[in-house]
Amino acid sequence: MLNIGLVDDQELVRKGIAGLLALSGKTTVAWEANNGTTALAALANNPVDIILADIRMPVMDGITLVKTLRAQQNLTPVLMLTTFDDSELFVQSLRAGANGFLLKDVSLEKLVSSLEALAQGAGFLAEGNMLHELQQLKKTGQKIDLSERELQILRLWAGGFSNKEIARAIFLAEGTVRNHVSNLLAKLDCRDRTQAVLKAISLGIV
Repeated sequence: MLNIGLVDDQELVRKGIAGLLALSGKTTVAWEANNGTTALAALANNPVDIILADIRMPVMDGITLVKTLRAQQNLTPVLMLTTFDDSELFVQSLRAGANGFLLKDVSLEKLVSSLEALAQGAGFLAEGNMLHELQQLKKTGQKIDLSERELQILRLWAGGFSNKEIARAIFLAEGTVRNHVSNLLAKLDCRDRTQAVLKAISLGIV
């Protein structure tokens, strides 16, 4: 039986997920929390096998929760749940140290199987468009030759900086940054910055 910590600011949604997990006979919800701050307090007193967390919450959202846990060297697997099939949220979750990213319309069978897979040490789990992105971009053994400046820009991209903010941060003209961006997209064989960041993460570049 897997012990789950459930984090969602919407009580009805949280209770609904808890009820469904109880029906599975394979999981039990050890505690519930309505944001990341209360989840951290609950976890301190009651460790769990896996945390199932919403992404968008007041006070402390799911991504900040994961970042905080990893900064504390807490490696409890975190499976993110969201209503949004959003590439940016997916990249942020991946970078923060989450272990999976599922949509809230996922079936109970898929949710439970994902929790079991994480408990057994599975790598990053995803579904829908995000799974397709990850499968397309993750190419074992691929080596991409990037300059130090390109790596610097890529890391700032991954941090959510715009081209204008990058130009200001590294003292370059915005047009020069755009030229570097074009080169980066070509080298990474990506259509946009989100895909480029995702690919860089999957290849261990950032």
